[in-house]
Amino acid sequence: MLESKIPDGPLEDKWQKYKAHAQLINPANRRNYKIIVVGTGLAGASSAASLAELGFQVEVFTFHDSARRAHSVAAQGGVNAAKDYKNDGDSVWRMFYDTLKGGDFRAREANVYRLAECSMALIDQAVAQGVPFAREYSGYLSNRSFGGVQVSRTFYARGQTGQQLLLGAYQALMRQNAGSNLTLHTRHEMLDVITINGEAKGVTIRNLDTGELTSHHCDALLLATGGYGKIYYLSTLAMNCNATAIWRAHRKGAFMAAPSWTQFHPTSLPQLGDYQSKLTLMSESLRNDGRIWVPKLVNEKRAPKDIPEDERDYYLERRYPSFGNLAPRDISSRAAKERIDAGHGVGPMKNAVYLDFKDALNRDGQPAIAQRYGNLFDMYQKITGMNAYKEPMMIAPAAHFSMGGLWVDYRLMSNLPGLFVLGEANFSDHGANRLGANSLLQSCVDGYFIAPSTVMDYLAEVGSAKSKKDATWEAAAALSKAEVSKRLEHLLKIKGNTTAEEFHKELGQILYVKCGLSRNQTDMEAAREALFALQKRFQKELLIPGNASEINFELEKAVRVEDYLEMAILIVEDALQREESCGAHFRQEYQTEDGEALRNDGDFKYVSAWEYKGDNQYALHKEHLNFEFVELKSRSYK
Repeated sequence: MLESKIPDGPLEDKWQKYKAHAQLINPANRRNYKIIVVGTGLAGASSAASLAELGFQVEVFTFHDSARRAHSVAAQGGVNAAKDYKNDGDSVWRMFYDTLKGGDFRAREANVYRLAECSMALIDQAVAQGVPFAREYSGYLSNRSFGGVQVSRTFYARGQTGQQLLLGAYQALMRQNAGSNLTLHTRHEMLDVITINGEAKGVTIRNLDTGELTSHHCDALLLATGGYGKIYYLSTLAMNCNATAIWRAHRKGAFMAAPSWTQFHPTSLPQLGDYQSKLTLMSESLRNDGRIWVPKLVNEKRAPKDIPEDERDYYLERRYPSFGNLAPRDISSRAAKERIDAGHGVGPMKNAVYLDFKDALNRDGQPAIAQRYGNLFDMYQKITGMNAYKEPMMIAPAAHFSMGGLWVDYRLMSNLPGLFVLGEANFSDHGANRLGANSLLQSCVDGYFIAPSTVMDYLAEVGSAKSKKDATWEAAAALSKAEVSKRLEHLLKIKGNTTAEEFHKELGQILYVKCGLSRNQTDMEAAREALFALQKRFQKELLIPGNASEINFELEKAVRVEDYLEMAILIVEDALQREESCGAHFRQEYQTEDGEALRNDGDFKYVSAWEYKGDNQYALHKEHLNFEFVELKSRSYK
């Protein structure tokens, strides 16, 4: 049932071969095709602008009040490309291998190689758009290193790389919006996918200002709505981030792949109290110059400046000498948790570790460090009141990125024909763990370079005759609107005494404790039962003031939390069936003698793809991964 549709031939020729044989549509005929893009982050804005530039009719929806508010702005550290500007041995092959290894060999070779191959063109595209990447004195673009690699391939704009890249994509989007090929709708949220004969043919949208439900027809639907890490409640994601778009597509037949692969970022600010609803990310780039340590003494009460060097445990340097503080995110996060759980945590809640710039400041001076990371230091001081030039930052692991998402083939189309999924919303490219600075890259590559070729290929393949708005489509659209309306009315009528936010907080705690950084069968089975009970309580005790015909943030939140509750059950189910440790999925029952992940290639060398069967029931499909060009090895960074 799962056809990845990877082209034959040598790895380095697959993408070129696909493009050479992809079907095209005459420029004069492209205006006859309608494409809907949901989401205006990097993947959404870049794909919408690119397709409109090609001449297709594009309609774009975002629940934000401005397309610029998409969460891509929050990415800080950089974007990867194998340009080898540092002359330190980088190449497309090395980047491909680093990414595949970083994902613990749980991704498709062809997709990962394409990501590395397209990386160089992306930097040129961004520079042409005016993205102000850091430069050397000579004028060359500057690079720094990120976790899980031993070269410098990360291009950056101080600690604002995501924002600057998004501004470039936003300019392209708004240029098209000023023309005749693209229409942008802000404050509109997608609540359902309209299907006809098993093909995606439109969406049902709610106007968040008026509550009006409308249906919109399309020949191809692109979802670029980001990840679902906010399901853990305390995460680095913005409060509005959610999974509703991809979950509603899942309920209409699109398979959900590897939902339990969620990354915990090792350099978030720690939780400081129960009042918090969000955590703040500190860029991984800080680990280039900051050294991570904890006191050797359990329950240490001295200030960090009073703890001598021989009483500090630089645990990443001790355990992973080849990579040190730039070990991959999953390994660094688990190592921090292990030290914290062992009683070596620091801070008011003893839930953090130190990120110390003392040596870098002594070596390079404060002006040099400020030039590299100044805005991050400023942000840290504004949030915590502490000066990281004078004392170490406090950091801790936090839920961050979703490697899982809707299943897609090589063309980025789901098993639901006509539905394409881009960026973090799909499962592609990263395997069981994402290397830092590959997120911005994937979103841009998907939108600028892959979708324009694959979407046109699909549209030429099916033709426009099947895509007209007729009585069949009108009936399907009316049914979809009725179902959405019924759902909203049901949630409003519960009239309990507990807000959606309170349910979300409880849900996040269950997942974080029992299916978070480390997992075991007993805890996850308990989590599943707790989630079933929480889901029942939600349907009896939810409180939503107001109605559906006005701005109603509580209703918006309730819709998203209801979807999260279903998704959380699938996350636990997916984690339970994978009886191995790989990447961000660390099962305590499956580890080496020295506490590292123990992969099981014999039984679990596949991507899990789940089919929705209704009422918390799912069928598992497996996409078996074939490694023709690399040798599977134990993943070691020591």
